[in-house]
Amino acid sequence: MTEMMKAVIVEEGAPLRLGDVEVPTLKQGEVLVKVAAAGLNRADLIQRKGAYPPPPGASNIMGLEIAGHIEALGEGVPRWKVGDPVCGLLAGGGYAEFAAVDQGSLLPVPEGMDMAHAACFPEALFTAWANVFDRVGLKAGEDFLCHGGTSGIGVMAIQMARVAGAGKIFATAGSDEKCALAAELGADRAINYKTEDFEAVVREAGGVDVTLDMVGGDYVQKNIGAAKVDGRIVNIAYQNGFTAEVNFAPVLMKRLTLAATTLRARPVPEKQRIRDAVEKDFWPHVVSGRIKPVLDKTFAMSDAEAAQAYMGKGAHSGKIILTL
Repeated sequence: MTEMMKAVIVEEGAPLRLGDVEVPTLKQGEVLVKVAAAGLNRADLIQRKGAYPPPPGASNIMGLEIAGHIEALGEGVPRWKVGDPVCGLLAGGGYAEFAAVDQGSLLPVPEGMDMAHAACFPEALFTAWANVFDRVGLKAGEDFLCHGGTSGIGVMAIQMARVAGAGKIFATAGSDEKCALAAELGADRAINYKTEDFEAVVREAGGVDVTLDMVGGDYVQKNIGAAKVDGRIVNIAYQNGFTAEVNFAPVLMKRLTLAATTLRARPVPEKQRIRDAVEKDFWPHVVSGRIKPVLDKTFAMSDAEAAQAYMGKGAHSGKIILTL
């Protein structure tokens, strides 16, 4: 008889609700995690609208990161054992009682950390490393600009840049309170984009070597203007639009690199490579408390509709977490 579990169900035109679905069947190299907490991401809202479907073979249940305890092991899983507290990255399936996770996308939950805080890390750490450090190669001493400085990814990217020895760190945010949080996390100059022109502020300070952007639209040109010679700009989203009128002359004259990446559809071995780097270079700082989770608010899994509505308002800082 097929085992069933509760998961968040999407029905067109209806609020999110809990319903019964089949417990995932494990593939080679996967573990089954009994979910205690699941992180929300803007990708969930986009998926719900039908614009960001899961990659082939992934669960169509929303949710890209979870924390919980291992319930069962698939074939070929030497490192982990039943009962281990873990957090991990998913291609889908987090809004549920159980989730199948590839062994190479898991991290051990630090001793004493609760699951809601552990679920704040996977998507943000993996995304920030894959873009800021891997794709555009932020080095010690280089200056860094992080847009969305108090977003789930921004709060991690600022802290990671700080522990990696970045030079001046700039961050943008939409209120003075959010700017204060960005400064507390390690930004040398937090810029309220509603009252200041970030391009002018950064250019006056000498420019930046690396920019992490999820805004797009008119920010594309402004990022180019704020970049130093040989600067690198990487986009992980285009919340203000995929199109913009751009003058590419400074890209040529300043020898700039423009990049853009997504994480969700990357192959399993690539995600394990990212996990390995994060675990080696940054997870020790999570364990020590130097990189800390920023948890804005928790909702019960049954209140996923309210949680997504709260995220949609954009007033939060850090992560919104569903708990079971």
